[in-house]
Amino acid sequence: MAGGFGWLAIVRLGLVQASIGAIVMLTTSVFNRVMVVEYAAAAAIPAGLIAWHYAVQLSRPLWGHGSDRGRRRTPWVLTGMALLGLGTLLAVDATVMIAGSPVLAIGLAILAFAMIGAGVGAAGTTVLAMLASGVAPARRAAAAAVTWIMMIAGIVVAAGIAGQLLDPFSERRLALVAAGVIVCALAVSSLAIFRLERGMTADLAQESRPSTGFVEAIREILGEREAARFTVFVFVSMLAYSMQDLILEPFAGLVFAKTPGESTSLSGIQHAGVLIGMIASGIGGSAFFGRRLDELRVWIVTGCLGSALSLAGLAMAAMVGLGWPLVPNVFALGLCNGIFAVAAIGSMMSLAGKGDRSGEGVRMGVWGAAQAVAFGLGGLLGALGVDALRATIGHDGRAFQAVFSFEAGLFVVAAILARIATSQAGPSTVDSASTGRLVKI
Repeated sequence: MAGGFGWLAIVRLGLVQASIGAIVMLTTSVFNRVMVVEYAAAAAIPAGLIAWHYAVQLSRPLWGHGSDRGRRRTPWVLTGMALLGLGTLLAVDATVMIAGSPVLAIGLAILAFAMIGAGVGAAGTTVLAMLASGVAPARRAAAAAVTWIMMIAGIVVAAGIAGQLLDPFSERRLALVAAGVIVCALAVSSLAIFRLERGMTADLAQESRPSTGFVEAIREILGEREAARFTVFVFVSMLAYSMQDLILEPFAGLVFAKTPGESTSLSGIQHAGVLIGMIASGIGGSAFFGRRLDELRVWIVTGCLGSALSLAGLAMAAMVGLGWPLVPNVFALGLCNGIFAVAAIGSMMSLAGKGDRSGEGVRMGVWGAAQAVAFGLGGLLGALGVDALRATIGHDGRAFQAVFSFEAGLFVVAAILARIATSQAGPSTVDSASTGRLVKI
C-alpha cells in the first residue's frame, strides 16, 4: 500500500474504539448493577446476557470477511456502531421491564445483547482490519497501544459521567443517560471515521482484494501453521487474562477484609497498571523492538511470564492474608497484562496481512472471535471455580489460591505458545526511511 495511516488517522480510529468502549460500558456495568440492585434480579441474568453477547461475537470472521471483499471498510464500521447503539437502547427497555414483565424482558434482552455482540464484532473487527492494512509495521505496536488506551479512556470517561448523572436513580434518568452516551458515541465515531479512507481509496482499488469465499478463507487461515498456532495462543492468553475479572474484588473482600470502596479502588489500581503497561509496550515495542514480528515476541513473553509471577504472588497472598503487599502485587499484574496485550495485538496486525487469499478483516475476525470466547469463558470459569472450591474445601484462601495458580499456569503455557506461534513467522520489515509506507511482508 503506497499511502498508510499517519498518527492523526490512528487517533481517529482510537476515537471509534473509545466510542465502542463507552457504549459497552453501559451494558456490562450500569445495566448489570441496575438489574441486580434496583430491580432485584438474579445476578445470573446479566451474567448470562454478557456471556451471550460474547458468544454472538463468534460472527467476527463473517464481518471481517465482508469488509475484505468491499473496497471500503467505513460502511462496516458505521453499520456495527448503529447495531450497537440500537441494541443498547433495547437493553434499556429490557432492564426497566425486568421487574414487571420478566419473561418479556428477558426475551427482549436476548435480542438486544445479540445486536450488541454483532455491533461490537462488526465495528471492532473492521477497525482492527483498517489498522492492520493501513499502519506501517514499525508503528503497529504503538498504534495498538494508542487505540486500546483510548478505548479504556472512553470507558472511564463514560462511566464517570454516567455515574454522576444517574443519581438519584429513576427509569427516566437511566433512559436519558443511556441515550446521551449512545448519541455522543455515535456522533464521535461517525465524525472520526468520516472520509478517513479517502486518501487510501486509490491504493485499495489497485490492490487485489480477496475474492475467495468465506469457507475457503477460514480453511486457509486454519490450514496455516502459524495462523492456527497464533489462534490457540490468543485463546489461551485471553482465557488467563480474564479469569480474575470477576473474582479479584471478592478476593480482596473475603481474604483481606476490604470494604466495597477499597476493593473498587484496588480494581482501579489494576487498570492503572494496565494503562502504564500498554504505554510501555506501545512505545518500547515500536521504538526499540517492534520493527520485526519476532522482536515483538520479547514483549509478549515478558508480559505473560510477568503476569504468571504476579498471579503466583496472589496465590501466596491468598494463604498469607493481611500483611501481604496486595496493592503492589495487583499493580504488577495489571502492568504485565498491559505489556503482553498490546504486543500481542501488534503481532496480530503483522500476521493479518500474510494471507494469500484471505484478507486482514477475516483474519482479525478469527482472532477476535477466539478472544471473545476466551473472555466469556474465562470470567465464568474463574467465578465457578472459586464457588465450587469454597463449597468443597470450605476455605476461602485455598479456593482463591487454586484458581490463581491455575491462571498463572495458563500464562506460562501462553508464553510458550507465543514463542512457537511467532517464531515460525518471517520478520516484518519496513522501509529504511521509516516513512510510514507499508511494504511487502
